[in-house]
This record gives sequence, structure tokens and C-alpha cells, in this order.
Amino acid sequence: MDARMIRPLVFALVLALSATGAWADMYSDCSQSRDLDRRIRGCTQVIERGKQESQKDRAIAYANRGYAYHDKGEVDRAIADYTKAIALNPKDAIAYTSRGVAYGMKSEYDRAIADFNKAIALDPNDADAYYNRGSAYKKKGDKEQAIADYTQVIALDPNFTIAYTSRGHTYDEKGEVDRAIADYTQAIALDPNFADAYNSRAWTYFKWGKPELGLPDAEHAVELAPDGASFLDTRGQIYAALGRREEAIADLQKALSIDPDIKDSREALQRLGVTP
Repeated sequence: MDARMIRPLVFALVLALSATGAWADMYSDCSQSRDLDRRIRGCTQVIERGKQESQKDRAIAYANRGYAYHDKGEVDRAIADYTKAIALNPKDAIAYTSRGVAYGMKSEYDRAIADFNKAIALDPNDADAYYNRGSAYKKKGDKEQAIADYTQVIALDPNFTIAYTSRGHTYDEKGEVDRAIADYTQAIALDPNFADAYNSRAWTYFKWGKPELGLPDAEHAVELAPDGASFLDTRGQIYAALGRREEAIADLQKALSIDPDIKDSREALQRLGVTP
């Protein structure tokens, strides 16, 4: 799934074991979040102790190691560890959600949705599971189900800011511009420094023929994140629409210098008669 659409999952799982010396260090390493390689080493040591550890603690060790692999981008290893954690503790809703996110990173959306369904069945108040399931449905093109899930997230956690922007993106794709703008506006009210919300509102205004309304948001998004390639692209596109050619070229060229794969910036420069 689009990483922008995923609320970061932060886990504070602690191995509930009594130990001293080297064993205490092993458990501590497996539970800490600062050093991923150290966590992997510590959790591996716990796992290698086999049935000397309780089933619950082995499940936690697999899950914690899975989170570390996940953060390192080693998705297949993360999935393998989440699967082992679930086998040891089938009631771990967070492990299902995490495995679902990992499947989503591999574009295996049906598997992802199945895991999110399981997480929700185990914990009907799991806003993260609903959010990530909504993002998977959105990737599959099921906008109505995506909106329903984002709406449920907001009902469970009205301060879940990215749920508003994600729902706004989906409304925008459906052509429901007023609803999209309202969601971006609410996200900004919750987090006045949320650059993506300003950028999204600017892009929606631009896309629907009101670039003059989008410009203040586009400018503010770039102020908040000067090296955000997509933000520079949005402002550049708006400058071009408003006839501010030189400013548009500067923004679009900078966007491409940061991210050469931005197709919109390349095409906009070509329309302006500039070779990207």
C-alpha cells in the first residue's frame, strides 16, 4: 500500500520475564525500539531458547523481531515472523494488523484484508486495522468500502488525522469535491503543521479548476516541507495555471531534482516548452 496511507504502527511490547545479567540484556534488546539490529539479535536469542521460554514470550519475540524486519524493509522476513507469532498467539490482533500491512506492501491486498478482518474480529475498536483495511480497499478500487472504513476510524478516534486526508483523497477520486475539502480542512484543524493536508487541499482546488484558491495552501505546504517533491510539483502546477511561468519552472525542476520519477512535473515542464 501507499506508505503515505499507512498510520505508523508503534508497539511497546515488553517481555515479562525475570532475569539478570546477559539474559536480562537479551530481553531488553528484544523489547527496545532504538536499534533495529540489536532488537533482531535479542529476539533471535530469545527464540533460540525454544521451550525454555513460555509460549507467550516466544510469540512476543517473533512479533518484535517481525516489527524490526518490517522497519528495515525486509517484508518477507517480517511476514514469516508475524505468522509464527500468530501461530503461538492466535489472539494477537496487532500481529494480524502488522502482517496485513506487510502484505499490503507487497500489493497482496486480498491477504491484507483477510488479516485486517481477523484483527477487527479480535478487537472491534482497533482503529489501525480499520484504517489499513480502508487503504487496502482503496488500492483495490473499492472506494465505498474504503470510505466506510475511514469513517469508522474517525468514529473510534476523532483525532486520527491521516484518516481525514485519506478519506478526502477518496472523496476527491469520486468527484465529491466539497467533502474532500471538508476532510482536508478538518485534518488541518487537528494538525496545523500537516503539510500533506495543505498540499491535498491545494491539489483538489487546482484539479477542479480553482488554482487561485489552492495557491495559499500549496505555498504553505512548501513552507512546512521545502524538500517535498510532491509539494513543489503542486505549487509548480498551480503557478503554471496562473501564468507565473518562471516560478512554475523553478518549482517543477526542483521537484524533479528531488524525485526524477514525478511524471506530472516532467509533463508540465514540457507543456511550458522546457526540456526536463
